[in-house]
Order: sequence, then C-alpha cells, then structure tokens
Amino acid sequence: MDADATRDRDVPAEELRFTFRSGRLCLAFAATVGERWRGNYERLRSPADLTRWYRECGLLDEPVAVTPAGLHAARALREAIYRVARAVMAGRPAADEDEAAITAAAAVPALVPVLHEGTGRLALPAGGGERAALSTVARDAIDLFTGTAAGRIRECASPECALLFVDTSRPGRRRWCSSTACGSKDRSAAYRRRQRTGQDR
Repeated sequence: MDADATRDRDVPAEELRFTFRSGRLCLAFAATVGERWRGNYERLRSPADLTRWYRECGLLDEPVAVTPAGLHAARALREAIYRVARAVMAGRPAADEDEAAITAAAAVPALVPVLHEGTGRLALPAGGGERAALSTVARDAIDLFTGTAAGRIRECASPECALLFVDTSRPGRRRWCSSTACGSKDRSAAYRRRQRTGQDR
C-alpha cells in the first residue's frame, strides 16, 4: 500500500465501494483510491479486492487469481496512470518513469478476445492471468492519453468527489462525473444556499 494511504481499519465502509463513473477503464482503476485530496482511502486492500474490481468493472466474467506481488504491481500502475492523467489535464509532460511503468505493463500479452455465440468477451490467457488483466488496463491508458479523448479528461467539480472522468458531452463543458449523482447534489446544495441567503435578507 502507498505510504500515504489510509490504514485499512480507518476506511469507512461506504468508501470501500468501487466507482465506475469515469467513462474509461483506466480512470476507473485510478478511482480505487477514494478521496485522494482528503481521506486517501485505499480500496484495493487485498488481492481479493482487486479480483472483485475486475469482475465489477465488467472486464471479466471469470475471477482473476491475484497474488500479493500482483496487487503491489497493480497499485504502482494505478498511481502512474493517475499522475499521467493529471499531467495531461495540466498540459504538461508526464514523468518518464510513469510513462515507462505504463508501457512496461502494456508490453505483457493482454486478455484474449473471445467470440462466443455471436458476442465478444475477454478471457484469461492460459498463463499470466493477473498480468494480462493489468496489461489491458495499461493499454487502455495509453489509448486514452495518446488519442483525441485526452483533451476531454476532467475532474469532477463536486468538492466531495474530484473523480477523473472523460467528458463525452458534445460541447465538452461537463462539470460533474455524473449529472444525476454529483451534479444533483451540488445543484441541491446551491439551491439551499440561495434559500438561506434569501431568508437572511
């Protein structure tokens, strides 16, 4: 675990739930640390948590066997992805070591696309399943950071969220990761503030 991450016993139960509002696999992976600006909650506390994340994000139907070393590698990749995303948003070059970490993870053979009964899905290769799953996440990061969507990476404007997401709206001015979640909460809070201000007059 990162030295600055919150200890397991200090993580509120609601902060252990994974968030999938980012619009991209790699950014959802970066969101496995909650409240980076305040609580810095580690959601990948054990190999079983990473196995669960792969299932819940829809990447795989079958469970991935994750080792402690694999969990450590996943956390390192996650932080590199997060730092590169922030660099892209700021319009500055990413650190060489972060790009190298993502590239190294992506160099491993990824999950195998399978055609079954007219539908496609991803499956684990015969060997190196946990490295293949990480490779798939790393390849998504490279695709995002080098493609046209790189200029659409945003940070949620809600002071209680700050999730990184890809703005897929046509004008490209989306403020929140979700208009029905964070957006609704912020609008309600703004309305209550206006009401209080009006009553104080």
